[in-house]
Amino acid sequence: MGKGNIAGNNEGALASMDDWIEGAWGTRQRGLWTILEKTKCTVKEGVMKRYTCLSLICFIVVLIVFAASLPGEAQEKVIKLRYANFLPAVHKVSTLSEQWCKEVEKRTNNRIEFSYLPGGTLVPAPQGYEAAVRGIADISAAAPSWTAGRFPLWELMELPLGYNNPAQATALANAFFKKFKPKEFDEVKVHYIWTNGPGVFMTVKPASSIDGLKGLKIRAGGAQMSKIVVAMGATPVSVPNADIYEGLQRGVIDGILFYPEGLKGWKYGDLIRGLQDNPGIGNGGTIMFVMNEQKWASLPSDIQKIIDQINEEWTEKMGKLALELDNEGREYGVSKGMKIFKISPEEARISAERVKPLLDAFVKDAKGKGLPGEEALKYCQDWLKAHPK
Repeated sequence: MGKGNIAGNNEGALASMDDWIEGAWGTRQRGLWTILEKTKCTVKEGVMKRYTCLSLICFIVVLIVFAASLPGEAQEKVIKLRYANFLPAVHKVSTLSEQWCKEVEKRTNNRIEFSYLPGGTLVPAPQGYEAAVRGIADISAAAPSWTAGRFPLWELMELPLGYNNPAQATALANAFFKKFKPKEFDEVKVHYIWTNGPGVFMTVKPASSIDGLKGLKIRAGGAQMSKIVVAMGATPVSVPNADIYEGLQRGVIDGILFYPEGLKGWKYGDLIRGLQDNPGIGNGGTIMFVMNEQKWASLPSDIQKIIDQINEEWTEKMGKLALELDNEGREYGVSKGMKIFKISPEEARISAERVKPLLDAFVKDAKGKGLPGEEALKYCQDWLKAHPK
């Protein structure tokens, strides 16, 4: 073979190198064999050509190894999300929320990565819902009762429906949301709901009957709780959660309409000496764990399915935890000298009559806004009868 032929062959090989490199980068997953075919390098006569082909093969191998070590555009990026919770890190509901984050990370093979921010470090408690809507947090704990009037259909969940325990209340809240899908929450994806309840009157001085509530200054959280306090003959006082303990200690308030969980969680049991178990009231307080709707829509569909499955599991976990916290609170209060008074059936009936106008007003107000208030109330009452525990 002449020198001219060898040079020509080399020039041809080099001339096609640009085409080969483009193919190697664009189709690196097709494997070495496909790339080698593009070179059309066959060993014929001549030592020089063999060296040329061997050099080109080595170059190909090095390039493939290098390209494979780089993150390709087709590789999925980790999705980073911020989860804000106003509850302190040591609160068991906060702990369970953080476990939810870890479970999502685990089941998505770490395609999702959370920054969990408890204790109101990112978002103050009253702004939890709005923070999710505006994208300040991707996911946030939010109490609908803190934004009066914004969730007209959901207000029913805060009314005296006659809850027996928090597990029952939590189950109803989640079932109600699935049934009615209130449009007032269209700006967010609701993952799961936790319900405190039933709310009970707890006082510094023991009050063994409903008559003992008359004239007392009772702290109430939100408009609906304030209406219950008024219906029972007491005076509602607005005090932030963080100031309740001091308010009880200094006599600014005589008691609270709250949930037994707070006796231990907020240490109110150190000062409370009387708790009324009154089935005639049985109101609840919900906390939702919500996500910015646009952020939710941007997630891959398979990740959405995984999260929805986890949400189903966490709904049950939240119900069990709510009951556990309720019992722990009662036990803590009793250990500090608190007495629990079981309100008689007659007084429970009287209490139910006193708070019934709140349910009637809800139905009327909902109807005026074009909402299915009557249907919603009947659904809750029937559900509670069918699920008494």
